[in-house]
Amino acid sequence: MEQISQLVNSQREFFKSGKTLDYAFRRTQLKALKSMLKNYETDIYRALKKDLNKSAHEALTTELGILYAEIDFALKQLKNWMEPQKVDTPITHKGTKNYIYKEPYGVSLIIAPWNYPLQLLIAPAIGAIAAGNTVVLKPSEFTGATSKLLASMIKQTFESQFVSVIEGAKEVSEQLLEQRFDYIFFTGSPQVGKSVMQQASKHLTPVTLELGGKSPAIVDKDATIDLTAKRIVWGKFTNAGQTCVAPDYIYVHEKVKAKLIKAMKKHIKALYGNHPIDNDDYVHIVHKNHFNRLMKFLNNGCIVHGGTADAERLSIEPTLLDGITWENSVMQEEIFGPIMPILTFRKLDDVITEMKEMEKPLALYYFGEKEKSQNKMMENVSFGGGCINDTLYHLANPHLPFGGVGTSGIGGYHGKYSFDTFSHQKSMMKQTTKFDLPLRYPGGKLTKTLVKRIMK
Repeated sequence: MEQISQLVNSQREFFKSGKTLDYAFRRTQLKALKSMLKNYETDIYRALKKDLNKSAHEALTTELGILYAEIDFALKQLKNWMEPQKVDTPITHKGTKNYIYKEPYGVSLIIAPWNYPLQLLIAPAIGAIAAGNTVVLKPSEFTGATSKLLASMIKQTFESQFVSVIEGAKEVSEQLLEQRFDYIFFTGSPQVGKSVMQQASKHLTPVTLELGGKSPAIVDKDATIDLTAKRIVWGKFTNAGQTCVAPDYIYVHEKVKAKLIKAMKKHIKALYGNHPIDNDDYVHIVHKNHFNRLMKFLNNGCIVHGGTADAERLSIEPTLLDGITWENSVMQEEIFGPIMPILTFRKLDDVITEMKEMEKPLALYYFGEKEKSQNKMMENVSFGGGCINDTLYHLANPHLPFGGVGTSGIGGYHGKYSFDTFSHQKSMMKQTTKFDLPLRYPGGKLTKTLVKRIMK
């Protein structure tokens, strides 16, 4: 606790020095971050392989590649983002100039989960650095190889009073949350998110919470079935389903259900082979407790594909469950694994009605060709973000904010939204001294008349 306190204090003193306010400083640090990732790329692949059995392709596309794109985007846009934003002036403020200044909060804390242990720690840090904050990083203890590597990389690249990694288990996170930070960014479960928000409230510290929920893939009767199946299979079973925006379950129109299941089986085999557990590129479950939790879901409904598991390798093959109802345990919580329950509907309006009664998911994916139905889904159901006729891909667009709503999260980031998340928008008005409008001061009948005309 004392070491943590000293670290936070040293970062606060460094922030007070004003060094992080400089454009050149921020740009240099972002370049250093990118160089760090490139220099340690081989080690990163090795660590992710050890922790989760991620292939080099999956590590590049879901972890490193996203970070390279985010850093490049920030470097290109940073000067523009930092410029004060001039805003309009109403007639009542004649003679003034009005601006919004982007001001860094100060000392920020970023707590990351284990499912994308590199990307979900560094991506928010890009925004924090670009915005001029200092950063304390807390990686997940469940991906120990990546956590250890991150601590070493950061130590070799940055001064600890600017960016530092604190490793440890739940107790260390709790000790960190006892400190007074100026901003907290947390990615994880809604349950832990509530605890983070409660701790932050003690110091009135602003937070971003990137949480989760049961994100549906809704397949309508006019969907392009083969491509729909391929994109759902990719979105669901990437990282063995251990993705916060993975489609958690399928809601499919009864007329195309059989075709969809058949097509999904085909694409599972195409992507992962006839025996996915023996596929050296298929991601493993992170630890034994999570594996055991997922195995219990296999007792729900009936298995129409997959179901094989290897406890020693912590691997569960892509599995499709049919005959599922809302009463099944697999439908009571976010699955976060390679198990896909399938439900059936007759009318899209019934699905929309059900969605409105549920907790708001982090993502929603609608598959269908009719624009009227697409718009109906987007306009009538609340969710963090999503896709029409695709899964997951919205995350990779730096022009779109990524975040949840309700129990799936608070706030958003990626691209400029990351910079804005870690920036206080400070409103400033520059008043002229060349003249002074009398309207705001108590006056006679003429002044009152003018005020009524202008302000009513």
